[in-house]
Amino acid sequence: MSTGAPGRSPAEIRRDIDVKRRQLGTSVVALRGKVNELTDWRRQVEEHKQQLIIGAAAAGFLIGARAMLRRRRNR
Repeated sequence: MSTGAPGRSPAEIRRDIDVKRRQLGTSVVALRGKVNELTDWRRQVEEHKQQLIIGAAAAGFLIGARAMLRRRRNR
């Protein structure tokens, strides 16, 4: 009595498992590469330098404006 998929021999099942195992290995390697790429902060800074400069300037402007408003209220 066979407990596998109907009409498939054990050799076919093993072959399918080996194929899936190789595909999974390839997927894991690709995922690891993508994770490394996305978490590399130096690369992210280099790729988004202009946006970071604009964001830093805007944050500096807002902090400075808030500080000036507080000074005026305290006088």
